[in-house]
Amino acid sequence: MAEIVLGLGTSHSPMLSLPSDMWGDYAARDKGNPMLLSLEDGSTKTYDELLATADPAIATRLTTENFRAQYEACQRGIVALEEAMIEADPDVVVIVGDDQEELFFDDNMPMFSIYWGDTMHLTPRSLVDGASRATKASMWGYGTEEMDVPVDSKLSLHLIESLIEDDFDIAQSRYMNEESGGTVGPVGYLREPIVTARRPQAMPHAYSYVVKRIMNNKIRSIVPITQNTFYPPNTPSARRCYNLGQSVAKAITNWDSNKTIAVVGSGGLSHFLVDEEIDRQALEGMKDKDIEQLAALPKYRLNSGSSEILNWITAAGACEHLNMDVVEYVPVYRSPAGTGGGWGFAIWK
Repeated sequence: MAEIVLGLGTSHSPMLSLPSDMWGDYAARDKGNPMLLSLEDGSTKTYDELLATADPAIATRLTTENFRAQYEACQRGIVALEEAMIEADPDVVVIVGDDQEELFFDDNMPMFSIYWGDTMHLTPRSLVDGASRATKASMWGYGTEEMDVPVDSKLSLHLIESLIEDDFDIAQSRYMNEESGGTVGPVGYLREPIVTARRPQAMPHAYSYVVKRIMNNKIRSIVPITQNTFYPPNTPSARRCYNLGQSVAKAITNWDSNKTIAVVGSGGLSHFLVDEEIDRQALEGMKDKDIEQLAALPKYRLNSGSSEILNWITAAGACEHLNMDVVEYVPVYRSPAGTGGGWGFAIWK
């Protein structure tokens, strides 16, 4: 019987691979971000609208010393997760992540999908013309070497079949296209369409970050589970994600194999606007294995960047038999408007 021996939750922001003295530079991109949402009602806001109502005390936190201390705390969290992975030495790493115009667009946007090809190609992230200095400096965190990362296709297929038997309508993909592109929106909080020009298709950032920063390019087989947390109208609820995780655990336990498994929730916590309240409520609910507390999280607070909390919740459901330790939680405000993220690192064992 296969066994889940480790769970990890990790943020995967570019800021985590960026020196702290460049965090202020990275904040410049927030002024044009179309996915900034009010914490009051989930409505889309401009940077200037958020700035006009932001707590003035936030500005006092934007110091070189504070950024440096926060950066160091985040790096400690990453190292702790890397060491936990080395110690557990799992045969397979199941990564729960989301897609952001990398594999899926509005022509086909499944709520849940599992990849079951033999490999998934990782390509260092290309930069659009005019990318900022900070963006260029952070991309190494998603991979510096082109490689084919092995996928445990037998486990992937077993999960697909088992989850369907458990009443989850799981989409599947077995290969990536040489090129892809498309449009997402407008819908829900997305006021304008997001158009992605055709480009080579490669491993999404939610998985490549784990391969590079948590696995440190050590070749282990992975199973990529994709959740559409970001784009309305078919985003899952917190309860559905926790239930999915529980079904993943049941399927792994019933898999006729002696392999050991790690489950990683990749993304989050809150961003592009820092939401310490929702982060702490989610962490508490996951630590207490309290599905009702997680289900009570307001849906409008789990949109845009903060929707990646759902990837952690799925991992929490899969690791319900283990105990969660929050290694680091670092709410990083990078602008006086309250933009930034709640960067988190957790271990289930």
